[in-house]
Amino acid sequence: MTLAPPPNSFRNGPDARGRFGIFGGRFVAETLMPLILDLEAAYEAAKADPAFQAEMDSHLTHYVGRPSPLYEAERLTEHLRAKAAPGHGARVFFKREELNHTGSHKVNNVLGQIMLARRMGKPRIIAETGAGQHGVATATLCARFGLKCVVYMGAVDVARQAPNVFRMKMLGAEVVPVESGTKTLKDAMNEALRDWVTNVADTFYCIGTVAGPHPYPAMVRDFQSIIGRETKQQMQEMEGRLPDSLIACIGGGSNAMGLFHPFLDDSSVEIYGVEAAGHGIASGLHAASLSGGKPGVLHGNRTYLLQDGDGQIADAHSISAGLDYPGIGPEHAWLHEAKRVTYLSATDSETLEAFKLCSLLEGIIPALEPAHALSKVLDLAPRKPANHLMVLNLSGRGDKDIPQVAEILGTRL
Repeated sequence: MTLAPPPNSFRNGPDARGRFGIFGGRFVAETLMPLILDLEAAYEAAKADPAFQAEMDSHLTHYVGRPSPLYEAERLTEHLRAKAAPGHGARVFFKREELNHTGSHKVNNVLGQIMLARRMGKPRIIAETGAGQHGVATATLCARFGLKCVVYMGAVDVARQAPNVFRMKMLGAEVVPVESGTKTLKDAMNEALRDWVTNVADTFYCIGTVAGPHPYPAMVRDFQSIIGRETKQQMQEMEGRLPDSLIACIGGGSNAMGLFHPFLDDSSVEIYGVEAAGHGIASGLHAASLSGGKPGVLHGNRTYLLQDGDGQIADAHSISAGLDYPGIGPEHAWLHEAKRVTYLSATDSETLEAFKLCSLLEGIIPALEPAHALSKVLDLAPRKPANHLMVLNLSGRGDKDIPQVAEILGTRL
């Protein structure tokens, strides 16, 4: 089923019910509806308040460290051109979100939500995290503003992301290991939602991606869109034109939507999202919801999900804890069916090769999440003409993944 975009624009939406075509919405318990409606009203008021934006811009500059650089990866470009036909081999640029305070794009969204929580008088913040970067960003901003922080994290992810668990605790957060289900991101989100229902009076749920009930998908996208707005301006200043293509990894998809959204109506710009193919789509051990899933409802919204034959949520797998989620943001589901964005997938082994290559050629150790997208840059860039400008969202740094990668490679630290 192919869905037409909203009239005249891919950037319109969601509609008043929080839907992108047939995706999105708010499928939540009755207990949560007043909280969701209060959040929506608070966000709409904040968007219309110049003082809110001015304060956010100040924090983004002086605390987060924005704008993040747009960096031309010259050695990687040369490496890929050596494999390309004459006159081919795109120029590859990195939008360097890993240089933000806390080491990823997550801080952009968390700052906005923490400011909203303070505006709403909510002193207790809860969050879910997989790779730990959203948890670290939430713990960081809670420390900055003196708020109580509780982070739910699957027990499997607690083990494989020990450096980030330690960082969260150093920042004063309570990290709650989740032992149910697959003990990964999906289960952490389940527990966070249970907490929110139980503690409605004083608690704000800081969701880390463009998923969940409306207004979260649009709100998180809006806070992350600074990535794409900066990229537009920086490329215009550097090259005098727009990039020819964009590429980013996708779990829930906030880093990707942050880069993509400002460009959705620029028809000359090709856009690629890269899901986690794990051990391969055919193996069933993957986290590629668009390639291997179908529409359903999870965590308050309708989107593409991994499901078994009975419609139950299937287990996801990825080498990357941040992409190990059986769903995708509803706006991505809509953009997939509307055919504005091309969605690809990368296996664990492809991702590891890209992780190593980027480290060796550019002196930048990427997180495993953007290494998925980088693996597809290795395929796509050699096929493009030499004047093609390709931007990868380098959404996180790889410090957190060093112990895991070392174990996989059989290297003792």
